[in-house]
Amino acid sequence: MSLRAHLGSGSTTVCRAWAIVRRDGEVLGFTDHDADLSFDGIRFRADTGMTAKALQQGTGLAVDNAEGFGALSDEGLREADILAGRLDAAEVRIWQVNWADVAERALLFRGSIGEITRAGGAFRAELRGLTEVLNQPQGRVFQRGCTAVLGDGQCRFDLGRAGYFAEVEVPEAGDVRFALPQMVEFDDRWFEGGRFRVLTGAGRGLVGLVKNDRLGAAGREVELWQALGVRLAAGDRVRLEAGCDRRAETCRLKFGNFLNFRGVPHIPGEDWLMAYPTSAGRNDGGSMNR
Repeated sequence: MSLRAHLGSGSTTVCRAWAIVRRDGEVLGFTDHDADLSFDGIRFRADTGMTAKALQQGTGLAVDNAEGFGALSDEGLREADILAGRLDAAEVRIWQVNWADVAERALLFRGSIGEITRAGGAFRAELRGLTEVLNQPQGRVFQRGCTAVLGDGQCRFDLGRAGYFAEVEVPEAGDVRFALPQMVEFDDRWFEGGRFRVLTGAGRGLVGLVKNDRLGAAGREVELWQALGVRLAAGDRVRLEAGCDRRAETCRLKFGNFLNFRGVPHIPGEDWLMAYPTSAGRNDGGSMNR
């Protein structure tokens, strides 16, 4: 029997189940039924206090939306995971399921987690449909600096090349500043503007952006723009990736990737708009910025 036939039978045994795929790849399953369910290789837990509001869906390009809310617990969703950003933009799928026969189910919603708020030991998460990405600005912006992200499909630079990344263990606990005395083979400010990836420990999967990278007599000191959300312990392994300031000179000399440079370094600046010819100058049809 299909779910549609079950719903038309007049006596139903249905519930909702939803799966969350975090940014670090961990999959969490929840259900509002009073017993655990399992399908698609996911265990949907019933003891998490999770529930969901009505789902709003429509035709066309309108964004489907809903809300999920529940209690924060060590075995379900932890406050530390939210603070660390592991649930930011996480993938969400919601099914309507016949709990007496989980093969009878229908996918109601697929999207991502938006804004999350916390209060009184509970959380509330906004769920955004797949059409949310259509709200992003489209087209190309013309500017002097490169518009690509280092290593993406436009940049095409391989950050796995030797000399452009390093994997080390942090010698001391920290969440914003890290002293790395063993990393002295890279130039000063080499990783500035790059990514700081946590590979092991409680912060595994988190990514920070490098604000300052200084090489001194005592070795290297790296500072992030903001705390990771989880304090790293001594011995945790991290990966640092070279940074790019989006200038044409940096792309050519540091990365040798100028053929993929996505900026327009010779575009006229705002001062060009203020330029005008004068009787004292040379009016021969040339540039007015001379």
